[in-house]
Amino acid sequence: MELGEKLRQARQEAGLSQRQLCGEIITRNMLSQIEHGTARPSMDTLQALAARLGKPVSFFLEEKAVMSPNQELMEQVRRVSPAESWLLLKEFRKPDPVLEWEWMCRSFLSGLLAAQQAVKEGKLRYAQRLLEEAAEFDHGIGELERQRLLLLGRIPGTDLKALVKALPSLDEELLLRAEAALADKDAQRAVDLLMAAEDRENPEWELLLGRSRMMQQNYEEAADYLQRAEKAYPGICMPLLEDCFRELGDFKKAYEYACKQR
Repeated sequence: MELGEKLRQARQEAGLSQRQLCGEIITRNMLSQIEHGTARPSMDTLQALAARLGKPVSFFLEEKAVMSPNQELMEQVRRVSPAESWLLLKEFRKPDPVLEWEWMCRSFLSGLLAAQQAVKEGKLRYAQRLLEEAAEFDHGIGELERQRLLLLGRIPGTDLKALVKALPSLDEELLLRAEAALADKDAQRAVDLLMAAEDRENPEWELLLGRSRMMQQNYEEAADYLQRAEKAYPGICMPLLEDCFRELGDFKKAYEYACKQR
């Protein structure tokens, strides 16, 4: 049986649709190509898909799955909650190219959950040790690392300046929330969200602030930001700039932007 057939069979046995299996690993179209044998996954992709299906990578590569020396241990780990698996995972034997990636992810997650519980119970030194141990697992999942850093920030004595530098920017989320606020006609909330962003030279940020100021009828400031964003978003900015300059009584500029749209 070919790799793609094995992958499709394992997915169906797990009761997952292609979209559910893909998650953020690959696109559904790419998974479909792999299952039909017209494309092959990278080893990293195969490891990630295998982990989601609860199968060793070797299951998809060989006619007979080669049992990992940690197979029994990991099957036991999968039957308990992440918080309960912390001590079990310490028995993992390396190297193990079949199950090592899954082991790293589960070790990190179980350490994170155990640390969360320790913080709730006021065991801050223990929580700090758990979080420091979790940092040793190179799982490559940014959101999990973000959660670890946020939890570490709740422990007194943490170097908050260094921690904030290590955290990923919130700008993408802030821009999305600002867009949602504009859709709700709440221009002031959109402005407040945008003012919390770090990158104020991003054309998308300038466009959103221009739209917000326009909604507040602050046409002079709106025109300024929309002109900055015009090169990146000409189709959106030009009609808005035409309206801004018309409201400002600058009919020459309004006419120029009207002509640009033709």
